[in-house]
Amino acid sequence: MQNKRTILIADDEKNIREGLALALDDYDCILAEDGGKAWKIVNEQHVDLVISDLRMPVMPGSELLKKIVSTYPAIPVVVLTGHGTVETAVESMREGAVDFLTKPVNIDHLDLLIKRTFANIEVLEQNNALSRELENIKKGQKFSKIIGNSSAIRNMMDTISQVAPTDSSVMITGESGVGKELVADAIHSFSRRKDGPFIKVNCSALSESLLESELFGHEKGAFTGAIAQKKGRFELADGGTIFLDEIGEINQSIQVKILRVLQEREFERVGGERTIKVDVRILAATNRNLEEAIGKGTFREDLYYRLNVVSIKVPSLRERKEDILLLATEFLSRFAKKNGKTIDGFTAKTKSVLFNYDWPGNVRELQNCIESAVVMSKSNLIDVDDLPAKIRNGSVNQNFIHIPIGASMAQAEKIMIANTLSLTKGNKTKAADVLGIGRKTLLRKIQEEGNE
Repeated sequence: MQNKRTILIADDEKNIREGLALALDDYDCILAEDGGKAWKIVNEQHVDLVISDLRMPVMPGSELLKKIVSTYPAIPVVVLTGHGTVETAVESMREGAVDFLTKPVNIDHLDLLIKRTFANIEVLEQNNALSRELENIKKGQKFSKIIGNSSAIRNMMDTISQVAPTDSSVMITGESGVGKELVADAIHSFSRRKDGPFIKVNCSALSESLLESELFGHEKGAFTGAIAQKKGRFELADGGTIFLDEIGEINQSIQVKILRVLQEREFERVGGERTIKVDVRILAATNRNLEEAIGKGTFREDLYYRLNVVSIKVPSLRERKEDILLLATEFLSRFAKKNGKTIDGFTAKTKSVLFNYDWPGNVRELQNCIESAVVMSKSNLIDVDDLPAKIRNGSVNQNFIHIPIGASMAQAEKIMIANTLSLTKGNKTKAADVLGIGRKTLLRKIQEEGNE
């Protein structure tokens, strides 16, 4: 069974502290008749929440509050006060109390307040666990810019580690926004050429005439506007690596020149006659189906096979859903720092929305979503309302759990847990995040309901 939360009740009136303990029998309650004893207990025992009267002997509740907030800021404090000292209670809120209640205490109100407070603590604990997992992954990987702990990402990183030390050409494929450039960065970083230049070219961003000049350079007077000799990207990459992004967009004439570089390690500048020798490793990337392009005659088959010595497919975000919250946590940290905001994480509902969204724009779309949410956030947690409308409203291909009409609450809960565990591929921490409950709570429910 899950351990009960511990609540410290500090009040000099015996009937009040014992009455509260009796009413709060879902929790382990520790009682203290004055502020001094309460402070001693906080220092010596584990306490999850403190309920403290403001007027007590030895140490008043206001001083106890200040000591707890400054020394144990993670322990929430609820203040009890008589009707005549409401102003003092409001001042306690400014000092760090999570809330205050006037005497006589409304037990239902108190119980709701405690549940809400512990729910917030659980959310923060889950967010802290995500942050710790993220840091451990970064420490355990050679290339910390690729975030993920899914089997798809681990297999991809294994391939990168195996391929990087060689000089073979690599074709990096995957949908738009999956992070193909990061894979190219990792290959170069692990290669024997890591101290050499790493030159990147987006082939789709330049016109055909400009692309040829960019890749191979030109001589002075080669065309109108060529007022001086210019070295091309292949020449600048000599001794290192060149990354040709969107390789499927180049025309046939440039394809021929690239094929010659691959085969002969030589080329001429535009308008030039001198043959230039280079030692360059070529990495290429595309989100197009090049085999279809070969069939249509728009991409050379011989160039394709020279570039595609090793193929690395970068998985879409849909194929590695267990990495979504890790990536979101990384982006949150990055953009909160950039915008000078203190944000502790995501609400449980927000994590569920992020996990279930289809992410057609992949990692790039997730990154833009989190940056927008950080800018729009007004509290220390990213809420669903902070997300862009498109994300809030879900995707075309949401993941639904079907619960038959007539199912009991216990049966519905069992179905939800089983389906969520299936969706997270058995990862209980991620499943707890999606369900909006603590990992300990999930483990207890699995044990009780036989979901494992």
